[in-house]
Amino acid sequence: MKILVNFMLFFFLVTGINAQNVTNVDSRQEGKQIIITYTLDESADISVYCSMDGGKTFGPALQQVTGDIGKNVPAGNKTIVWDVLSEVDKLQGENIAFKVKASPSFTIEMVLVQGGTFTMGCTSEQGSDCDNDEKPSHRVTVSSFYMSKYEITQKQWMEIMGSNPSYFKGDNLPVENVSWNDVQEFIAKLNEKTGRQYRLPTEAEWEYAARGGNKSKGYKYSGSNTLSNVAWYGDNSGNTTHPVGSKMPNELGLYDMSGNVWEWCGDWDGAYGSSAQTNPTGPPSGSDRVDRGGSWHSYARYCRVSNRGNGNPGYRYYGIGFRLVCLP
Repeated sequence: MKILVNFMLFFFLVTGINAQNVTNVDSRQEGKQIIITYTLDESADISVYCSMDGGKTFGPALQQVTGDIGKNVPAGNKTIVWDVLSEVDKLQGENIAFKVKASPSFTIEMVLVQGGTFTMGCTSEQGSDCDNDEKPSHRVTVSSFYMSKYEITQKQWMEIMGSNPSYFKGDNLPVENVSWNDVQEFIAKLNEKTGRQYRLPTEAEWEYAARGGNKSKGYKYSGSNTLSNVAWYGDNSGNTTHPVGSKMPNELGLYDMSGNVWEWCGDWDGAYGSSAQTNPTGPPSGSDRVDRGGSWHSYARYCRVSNRGNGNPGYRYYGIGFRLVCLP
């Protein structure tokens, strides 16, 4: 006979990739069920475990559970219901403990870019390579933000969108062949899933980060004056994209800011002014969106930190991808 004996929850042990990911854990017994409530700060895969010896050892993940458990649980206040007698014959004792485990269901590794002021556009290290749309150079101040360490990969795109539009295939290759509009759809779904507020970088944020932010050493390309050290481009790519992060990073620890794939920015494309600006977001309207950084098939001059590209918001090409930012 299955018997549920009154018991005392000795304690809860909460674990996860980030101890702050699961908070406010509580429980109560309702008849033959145990109700576990918790707050999840970011989307995660959730499992729960039971211990009969005060947390020294735990059994396998509980199976007869319903509610906010399993894959891709979104952020928020959550509830798990354990139908005890469907899983065990009895549960009794004063040293019963539960472990709620949060594992990352979707991760984007981010780098903090401390805010600062820099000269944007055609600067001396660019030599004679500057195009007219890089002029006039002007002073820009940007606030601190987080930027993704790598270009968004095909695996990450697949986890959110369920399909892979890329021409070159590989989980750790940058996603490409995505339009600016496609990226906005990805961001909306990502933000709903994670509870974060990701977005594309502004053009100013992108160039500031590509130059190395407040750690800048004044390189022509992002992280070096020798492009092959930091970038896959027309002379060394073999006519294909490469796994993100396989070249050297720049001064901030950001990879592939030059080469591999062009990266969409949030701004409409427009001419520069000469006056100083703070956190500019580009023109209020336009026909093309900015992209930056050059790609696997670009000449070296297009991989410079100040070089500007653009494309229609609906344009898809196997040389264009993106990375994301969010606020601290």
